[in-house]
Amino acid sequence: MSKTKFRGIEIRRLESIKGGMVEFFTAQASHETMLVQIPPNTIDDLFVHKTHTDQLLVVKGQFVLATLLDKQYEYIPLSENHSVVVTIPPGVLHGAINLSSEPCVLVNAVLRHKPPQPRDYIPHKRPFPYNLEAAQAALKNLEITNQVKNYGATPV
Repeated sequence: MSKTKFRGIEIRRLESIKGGMVEFFTAQASHETMLVQIPPNTIDDLFVHKTHTDQLLVVKGQFVLATLLDKQYEYIPLSENHSVVVTIPPGVLHGAINLSSEPCVLVNAVLRHKPPQPRDYIPHKRPFPYNLEAAQAALKNLEITNQVKNYGATPV
């Protein structure tokens, strides 16, 4: 299992076992599992939760997770073609960008540390606009990486 960690956010590849033509992926332990849909052409405000950890897995489509720390956004591309779980701990400002014309569906396996609080779900205005070109470039780089990995293609 490969793992990357920055800003308190962890990105790890899902473990799987093949059985014939079927691939079985390891489920994420959680207290609550939510199916989340991010509509097409969505540029969402930021959220920060104090009482739980999100564990996100895209099952259909793609989107960019934007995080804010020290007055700088980081853009994390996520796609159904790249089976990773992104873990967002409490206290990290984050938002969703779906620049596609298709909805994105993801599973959020929530780990509760305390009872839920209403303020965990109140959006926060962005202090400055997202860099949508950087978000789009992050998705494009993910597509190129997947092509190279899956097909041995040479990046252009």
